[in-house]
Amino acid sequence: MEMALQPPKPLFCRMTLFGRTRFEIRPATESLLWCKEFKRVMAPIAASSEYSRRRPRRSSIPRTKGSPPRGFAPRPQVGTGIQKKDQSDVEAKEESENTSSSKYSLSSSEFNERKVAGEEQTTELDAGGIPGSAVKRRADILEEVEEESYGEDDKDQKTCTRMPSAAADNYETDGQRAEDEGDRVGLRKQHLSVLYSEKEIKEQEVTGVTDEVGRQMLERLAEGNFSSGNKVFVVPEVVKSDEVIEIFFNRSLSALMNEPDVLIKGAFNGWRWKFFTEKMHKTDLRGDWWSCQLYVPKEAYKIDFVFFNSANIYENNDSKDFSLLVEGEMDELAFEDILLEVKRRELEKLAAEEAERERQDEEQRRREAEKAANEADKAQAKVEVQKKREALHRVMKLAKPVDDVWHIEPSVFKGGDMVRLYYNRSSCPLAHATEIWIHGGHNNWIHGLSIAERLLRSDKKDGDWWYAEVAVPDHALVLDWVFANGPPQKANIYDNNNSQDFHATVPNCMLEDLFWVEEEHRIYRKLQEERKLKEEAVRKKAEKTARLKAETKERTMKMFLLSQKHIVYTEPLDVRAGSMVTVFYNPSNTVLSGKPEVWFRCSFNRWTHHNGPLPPQKMVHAHNGSHVKVTVKVPLDAYMMDFVFSEREDGGIYDNKNGMDYHIPVSGGILKEPATHIVHIAVEMAPIAKVGGLGDVVTSLSRAVQDLGHNVDIILPKYDCMNLSNVKDFHFHQSFGWGGTEVKVWFGKVEGLSVYFLEPHNGMFSVGCIYGRNDGDRFGFFCHAALEFLFQSGSCPDILHCHDWSSAPVAWLFKEHYRHDGLSNARVVFTIHNLEYGVHHIGKAMTHADKATTVSPTYSKEVSGNPAISPHLFKFHGILNGIDLDIWDPFNDNFIPVSEIGVLDGT
Repeated sequence: MEMALQPPKPLFCRMTLFGRTRFEIRPATESLLWCKEFKRVMAPIAASSEYSRRRPRRSSIPRTKGSPPRGFAPRPQVGTGIQKKDQSDVEAKEESENTSSSKYSLSSSEFNERKVAGEEQTTELDAGGIPGSAVKRRADILEEVEEESYGEDDKDQKTCTRMPSAAADNYETDGQRAEDEGDRVGLRKQHLSVLYSEKEIKEQEVTGVTDEVGRQMLERLAEGNFSSGNKVFVVPEVVKSDEVIEIFFNRSLSALMNEPDVLIKGAFNGWRWKFFTEKMHKTDLRGDWWSCQLYVPKEAYKIDFVFFNSANIYENNDSKDFSLLVEGEMDELAFEDILLEVKRRELEKLAAEEAERERQDEEQRRREAEKAANEADKAQAKVEVQKKREALHRVMKLAKPVDDVWHIEPSVFKGGDMVRLYYNRSSCPLAHATEIWIHGGHNNWIHGLSIAERLLRSDKKDGDWWYAEVAVPDHALVLDWVFANGPPQKANIYDNNNSQDFHATVPNCMLEDLFWVEEEHRIYRKLQEERKLKEEAVRKKAEKTARLKAETKERTMKMFLLSQKHIVYTEPLDVRAGSMVTVFYNPSNTVLSGKPEVWFRCSFNRWTHHNGPLPPQKMVHAHNGSHVKVTVKVPLDAYMMDFVFSEREDGGIYDNKNGMDYHIPVSGGILKEPATHIVHIAVEMAPIAKVGGLGDVVTSLSRAVQDLGHNVDIILPKYDCMNLSNVKDFHFHQSFGWGGTEVKVWFGKVEGLSVYFLEPHNGMFSVGCIYGRNDGDRFGFFCHAALEFLFQSGSCPDILHCHDWSSAPVAWLFKEHYRHDGLSNARVVFTIHNLEYGVHHIGKAMTHADKATTVSPTYSKEVSGNPAISPHLFKFHGILNGIDLDIWDPFNDNFIPVSEIGVLDGT
């Protein structure tokens, strides 16, 4: 449908009934059907036309994409008459959209039930402000329905025009007609309170003339409007929210005069709330009057509607649409807050759904990783068991007693038995030892040292025999031991059988295969426990790191907000969307010192909020010295609060923080700050090309800004001495010509940042070092090539950030050659890391840069008197450098011991 066009100038049409002005028809910006002076008291009833109570049906409404239209224009235009055209494509489109309207209307029973329960009805909007996707979300209000049918009360009408979304089903029986008429009569009885007192109504009911009085009242209204040429009137005339009205339409005065079907299509509040389409019924009033009932929601301040024939003929008030003002607590500004709240709830719902999806995905990844790790542990356990088994078999070949060295009694034993192990001291290195100990284990020392016993002298006569009582371990296949001149940790002389140790098989041991099955399970369980301990350590470390980063971010934001408290601060300090905030300002520390008045000028979202700047507000004295204050409401769609101060309402002298304005972040809003595209052009970057602190700042600052949701790229020279092992996904990107040579561009990820490496074929950066080889010419070429690369690749960054003298030429090359040639959106930020080198380049960059910074407020004061900087102090700011906790992580740095106590108490 075409949008209604605004007329060139306002036109007003008034109608006089019974000596009083009843209606005004206004143009597009104010095309309202004003209904005045009628008053009534009635209970809300059906939320749609009366026949909707008998059976569910699907109505036809347009679903507009993009911005909501101000009105509907017919195709063909009304001025062409009532001709019909073949518009199968239009009908098909409407049919696909017809499913949305009926879900915005409640049947009378549903509405009354919800009204009694005090339940608030809320409709959610899609991104364009039109309740399209919300239709599906309100499916719980109305059931999905079958085809829609329409009947006619007019006895002379023989045909029924088919709606694009449903077929007629001839529902009109005598009983149904009676029910319809009863509903209309009941509503009109309630409307009698508009004209008559309660006492008069009761007297009329006693005399049985109530129906006749209502009919006469409507007849007078119908005749008066018809004689004045008005197509529409409404009962009651004063439309109030949260009530039911009846809209009357004269078909004979419209483009629908010969159409068998009349439907009303509309929405509330400028076509932005609760679309509806209802079928109108022929009334028994004299003339060609049709009517339908409509529930006015409590969120409405205006009703917008047109009439049509269910196909392609429209009556839309000469393309201005029909409108009714609604009396109630709602106005346009309050409705904007409702839309924002609806949007906020929708975003919260989407965020919760996304968080749940991420949780499920993470759980799925965790299960898959757990499964893979378990399989890896099982495979590793098999490998280890196989190695141990092979080693044990080699040992078992050596497990034979030597008659004159050692033997075991009894010779047949099993796990758990006590055996006596004999040793001939005279046959070994321990011949002169005063005491002898056995240090032993089992199964090729599978569990390490598990036996330690002191040997006693034996009474055997055929040698210097000593013995020890040894308990054979369970599950032992082989015993392993050595002899020593003392207990473990104190011996210094050993007999280890020429480095092969002593071994003895256990004759009655358990089955070897069973042993190795159990050993494999034991190793598997051990690997699992070790892995889980490692994972838990990683998890705890990640939690500590995240906590430290969050605390650091919170402290940094608090420090920023409090750093200007001597001039301005807010209560509460954390400004939240949708709340009231009080701004305190101390003019005595600013250019407004001594001014008799201070005016506050504020907007939101970097001065781009759709409501525009707030009207100037005069600040009042606070109870804390020289401060003045003002209180403002922060909208729900704010992410930044922006303000300046002036001496008068109309301006005068401003305090705008030296041209930067005052900005305070807003949390909890439904909108996030749009991402900014920032390109760093530098000759150093840690860890791949680092000489000094410049490389650390380029990496850490870029990561911090990227963590805030902005898009960050870095352009570097491709040095031949660069260590590319720290570059992920390194690959050729493109090439371009500049300065009489081809420049290859490579791309890769460094510390999660996108980095472009420029490699000119003239060999300027193939000199084996970063600095020290005709640096002025090399880096000047690089700066120009970097800008040329951005220009030829079609990149449109918001900020170009250059560093120190080495990339200072970017500032003036951009302003002189590229600002009006494809990179017009960019602003230049220049950072001074060390003023001792290239002061001439630094001074020239300070002249051309939009903003300049240095590594700390202290250093900015130290260098502020330098002739290269002093003329530009208005745009020069010292910003304290921080550290990247992911790179400089105390928990990861082997050179920084961190105690658990220190971690817990925050030191």
